[in-house]
Amino acid sequence: MNGLTFVLLILGAGLALLLFNHESGQTFGMANEDFGQMIFLLPIAGLLAAGVLAGRRGNMSQILRYVAIWLVIILGLVTAYLYRNDFNQVGARLSAGLMPGSAVVTSTTDGVSEVIVHRSMGGHFETQVDVDGQPVSMLIDTGASAVVLSYDDAERIGLNPQQLSYTVTVATANGRATAAPVRLSEISIGPIVRRNVRAMVTEEGRLDQSLLGMTFLSTLNNLQMQTDELRLRD
Repeated sequence: MNGLTFVLLILGAGLALLLFNHESGQTFGMANEDFGQMIFLLPIAGLLAAGVLAGRRGNMSQILRYVAIWLVIILGLVTAYLYRNDFNQVGARLSAGLMPGSAVVTSTTDGVSEVIVHRSMGGHFETQVDVDGQPVSMLIDTGASAVVLSYDDAERIGLNPQQLSYTVTVATANGRATAAPVRLSEISIGPIVRRNVRAMVTEEGRLDQSLLGMTFLSTLNNLQMQTDELRLRD
């Protein structure tokens, strides 16, 4: 095994351990910051020692060139570790842009989580929402006074629409219809979770897509709509 391979193994193993132990904050009983500094300094010390030994035999310019190359590689790996969260967010934002409708969870500068939904090709904000443990594609609609489930979605999450009492008149994209009031055990989108949410179920065939309305949205701390994205903050 040559020196190059040995240094790569040290850096790769150190970076893997830091990522694996990120949540615990410690690696081999050391704080992750201290362990990262040690992994950063060990190859540098080894390279400098090798340079000194090789310098005694001449060819000093080549040794210095190798040392400079490895310093750049080490700095690149350390930078990748320090900014790993930013890289993850960039990747999530990129996937959301390529696949509109997928919610992206990011952290603001003050450490608060935000859910970002990108505008779909049809010009609406829609995303997957967990309703009573089942994923439901929902249109985020600030004009809807309540969460409204289509007949099919209500059936899919475990409700029995045939036994509901349709006593409320609502306006839908397909005209006026009657709906049945219900209570949903849990609605979640990313880290935002609400329980015992008031909702309605429309008659069969009267609503093409379920709506995430104000009985959920009004409980948020912040709802900010920009040109092509909607930001939800708990």
